[in-house]
Amino acid sequence: MQLSDRITKLLEIAMPQFAESIVEATIGKWLKKPGDPIQEYEPICEIISEKVTAELPSTTTGKVHEIYVEEGKTVPVGTVICTIEVEDTGAGDSTGSGGDRPAGLSSAGQQPAAAASRNDALMRSRISPVVRRLADEHGIDLDLIEGTGIGGRITRRDVMRAIESPPQVSVRSTGLHLKQPAEPQPQVVAEAKIASDREYILDVNHVRSAIAAKMRQSVSEIPHAWTMIEADVTNLVMLRNKLKDEFKRKEGVNLTYLAFVLKAVVNAIKEYPIMNSVWAVDKIIIKKDINISLAVGTEDAVYVPVIRNADQKTIAGLAIEIDELTRKAREGRLSPEEATGGTFTVNNTGSFGSILSYPIINYPQAANFTFESIVKRPVVINDMIAVRSMVNLCLSLDHRILDGVVCGRFLQRVKENLESFGPDTQLY
Repeated sequence: MQLSDRITKLLEIAMPQFAESIVEATIGKWLKKPGDPIQEYEPICEIISEKVTAELPSTTTGKVHEIYVEEGKTVPVGTVICTIEVEDTGAGDSTGSGGDRPAGLSSAGQQPAAAASRNDALMRSRISPVVRRLADEHGIDLDLIEGTGIGGRITRRDVMRAIESPPQVSVRSTGLHLKQPAEPQPQVVAEAKIASDREYILDVNHVRSAIAAKMRQSVSEIPHAWTMIEADVTNLVMLRNKLKDEFKRKEGVNLTYLAFVLKAVVNAIKEYPIMNSVWAVDKIIIKKDINISLAVGTEDAVYVPVIRNADQKTIAGLAIEIDELTRKAREGRLSPEEATGGTFTVNNTGSFGSILSYPIINYPQAANFTFESIVKRPVVINDMIAVRSMVNLCLSLDHRILDGVVCGRFLQRVKENLESFGPDTQLY
């Protein structure tokens, strides 16, 4: 069969909807150009939304025909962003002749070593915007960094290792290379567009713009209210100090306070399911699955990975998933599935020393809970003063759905759950 005899058709690729609340997204970078061959599941482009930066995989094998949306442009969900030319029939026909196959479209069985080499090259060339920006800010040459990600992909951790390496480190021995800008500060200011000798301008990137839009929507549509309660976590501090070293040796991750907090929160949500709901104008929708959105801050944005069915996990299971998702968020490796579907948000603001927070609700959820910094304070117990480890538990609530009574009882239950942790608490 000659090439001209092949029957082809065009498959439209549309902007996906990562979550119910997302109505638009931005093309961050095209990983393919018109005429390039593409395999099924191979990424076509990077897409940026307020929840995640993700690669969009191809749903078929073929050739990129035309691109309709340029890099940096934001379009509504469902907009056709490109088309892929695919064979309509004869996909399984193979004559063994190289002339019967379009150039660049080889079968999976042909030249496996070359195909693997091309795949590795593709993986290495796909550098997330977060990683590229970090490298640019610190003068790192990405071409001379050995990636440790899948297929040799350069991750944020690889760049951080390059930044932290001394300048005299041998390039041959480490695979790392540091550019030495003579005046790093003026270079950053120049990239930030000097407006005058008294100020400079930073361009708003797509992630920050998406966050701004979502926060504005939350504040303008949701009547926020706020409440706070304090808890005595002295026994929890002692329990964690007792178990953290053994847990680290056994599981390879840190046993953080956040794992205990999530357990206390999800158990309280099971008693007060109205906390796990959304406003739908003429009705309130209560979610049966408790999927905890976990706020994770990076240098330039806040990402919210989701721990699904958190109420079905042990403290150890929560600790392991917290570690995995926070690492992925900071390295820009969250998939859309890992950043959508949350029903209740927990924010560990205490990790940077905060003692009181008034968080904006993660639209369209009903509440945002923050766990503040644990501090030692004098408290009165049985008419005697004692030094205890205390923490503030803060809650922003959607006053269309929730009232002070139910939120007060919810926080009281979280407090009781936290204070119940002791020597007999099981991690598994």
